[in-house]
Amino acid sequence: MTFPPTKGGPVPGLRPVLTPVWLNLITALWLFLTANASFWRRLAEIFGDRPLAAATFAAAVFALLMGVVSALAVRRAQKPVLMLLVLIAAVASYYTDRLGVLIDREMIQNAMTTTVNESRHLITPELALHVALRAVPGIALVLWVRVDRRPVLRAALGWAGTVVACFALMAGLLYTDLKGFSTVLRGRKDLMGSVQPLAPMAGTLRYARMMAKSAKIEAQPFGRDAVKGPRLAAMRKPVLMVIVAGETARAQNWSLGGYGRDTNPALAAQDIAYFTDVTSCGTATATSLPCMFSALNAADYSYEGGLAQENLLDVLSHAGVHVEWWDNNTGSKGMADRIAFRTMTREDDAAACATGECLDAVFLPRLRQVAGTMTGDTVIVLHQIGSHGPSYWLRYPEGEEAFRPACHQEDLTGCSAEEIVNAYDNTIRATDRFLSDVIDLLKGQDRVAGAMYYVSDHGESLGENGLYLHGTPMFMAPDYQYKVPMVVWMSGDFRQGMGLAPDCLTGRQDRPVSHDELYSTVLGMMDIRTETRDPALDLMSGCEATPS
Repeated sequence: MTFPPTKGGPVPGLRPVLTPVWLNLITALWLFLTANASFWRRLAEIFGDRPLAAATFAAAVFALLMGVVSALAVRRAQKPVLMLLVLIAAVASYYTDRLGVLIDREMIQNAMTTTVNESRHLITPELALHVALRAVPGIALVLWVRVDRRPVLRAALGWAGTVVACFALMAGLLYTDLKGFSTVLRGRKDLMGSVQPLAPMAGTLRYARMMAKSAKIEAQPFGRDAVKGPRLAAMRKPVLMVIVAGETARAQNWSLGGYGRDTNPALAAQDIAYFTDVTSCGTATATSLPCMFSALNAADYSYEGGLAQENLLDVLSHAGVHVEWWDNNTGSKGMADRIAFRTMTREDDAAACATGECLDAVFLPRLRQVAGTMTGDTVIVLHQIGSHGPSYWLRYPEGEEAFRPACHQEDLTGCSAEEIVNAYDNTIRATDRFLSDVIDLLKGQDRVAGAMYYVSDHGESLGENGLYLHGTPMFMAPDYQYKVPMVVWMSGDFRQGMGLAPDCLTGRQDRPVSHDELYSTVLGMMDIRTETRDPALDLMSGCEATPS
């Protein structure tokens, strides 16, 4: 490191000259020390009584970080790469340190498929301050120093030697307690999942690889044998089944399931079946939504596998049922690619969209219109905005804030636990009212035989154990993020026409079920005959009414 005099202008000695290795080392240290609070906290938690093991593991992780930085920050690209890494680490550390979110492949997928409305609620003044305190000094340091460039051959040898040395050092440090460190790496994936900027970089690479593998996948025919069963074919009225794909509703906050607050007063007055033990496919919409409409079970589901075959909505279409997807969220994640799709806007209901974002009441006017004019059997999917955070207070009408004081800011860490829960519980009451309104609408249309199937895509953390929002990997997610509510309602005409006993679901509401049941249960409810329906996963199996 040298500080050469300058010729005229700048004061001599203000800009140090560093070799590329030194600049990479200093930048890696800055990243490791300023953007990894969650890593250090987890490290202390895991190795609390073994300081030497903690220091050894931390040194190995730093060697890995230095190796990655050195491999990427090369020659003229060095400064731009380093500045980008500093920025990535600063942004990712906000969500990891403040909200407990791990930036893995699924989180990158969520970010890539989100909307402007959804993402803008995550960009807050607190985020800007957090990033400024970590990124601005780091970027300024990178820009400030001058780099002493070596001849190409010498630089290449030095680059290769540095990268190899870093990875060799990492391996050597881990080898000192290979069994112990391997156990930690296998059992506590959240430890490496909180290392910035390595975790988001790895997640991005995995996402890019997944998208590259799936780019040419075309959905293969599935369930093409589907036909209307005799009961559906003989119905005197057209059937209208509404599938409500819920958003971010966790079962723990539904009074129908035993929650201490009355969050479901409207549904409690309806003749519904509420399922008390339901598990979602995943903890984020990008995974759960396509999984729940797929014929694949959660254990077998993958992004590529889901794309490779047609889904429930396609099979209903094959049987001659008219199917549409109406969206008040972030799209169908590919589920509606081959059916009619509609994004709800203020043109559908200006009052429901008065704040710029539409409440779920936006669905009702058009649903009423369709129910009053349809002539053929129809299934409509309503994809809710539901309880999507962090802006919970925007998910219910301003005058219907039953629980106060409620959090009214995007930065949930700035609200008390009570305020967050109050705001969230208000969203559950809004969903309760919306679902009851859908039921009332269907009951009020004497010309159709109506049914409704509601299930949320995933749950939500409200600050428990430092976790907020959702998207935590399933291996470490709390049950708040994957235990979800599910409601089934059928009109008398629907039950009678389909030959279902009025109390057929009464004894099944407490049995463990999951998103796996959606595919076969909907086909069973609609009396769609196909070999792809699994009777073991059809909640209607055995529900046939006894002939009088």
